Order: sequence, then C-alpha cells, then structure tokens
Amino acid sequence: MKYFLKTYLLLFLAVVLLTACGDLRKDAEKKINELKDKTESLDSLINKEVDKVLALDSLVNSGSEKVKKLDSLINISSSKVDSISKKGIKLLEKITN
Repeated sequence: MKYFLKTYLLLFLAVVLLTACGDLRKDAEKKINELKDKTESLDSLINKEVDKVLALDSLVNSGSEKVKKLDSLINISSSKVDSISKKGIKLLEKITN
C-alpha cells in the first residue's frame, strides 16, 4: 500500500512539475514575443528617423549648392559692375581733362 501511495505521489508531483514548467514556458514565450514586438517597433521608428535625417542632409546639400551658385553669380556681377564703374571713371577723367 505504501508503495502505491509513493508511486501516486511521485506521479502527482511529476504532473504538477510538468504543468508548472509548461506555464513557465508559455510565460517565457509570451515575454519573448512582447520583446520581439517592441524591438521591431523600435527598429521601425529608428529607420523612419534615419530616413528623415537623410532627407534633411539632402536638403542641406542642395541648399549649399544653391548658395555656392549664388555666390558665384554675385562675384561675376560685382566684377562686371566694377569694370563698368572703372570705364565710367576713365570717361569722366577724359571729359574733365
């Protein structure tokens, strides 16, 4: 009788232990899935922000190129104005002399 009682007790403990381990496994899988979802969400957010930074960098480069072109045009225009003013001054000097 004691032998059967010990056997049933061991069997009962084994079932309880396996059930508890199964619950722990389910909880662990649930936590891992939640962590995976959060990681994917964070990765998506980071990718969006990187895309924004790249777009902003492109705008800055485009603006920089426009500024260089405008600077070149201003230099050319100021050279022409200087040349015209020098010619005007020479003409005035000829007229006044």
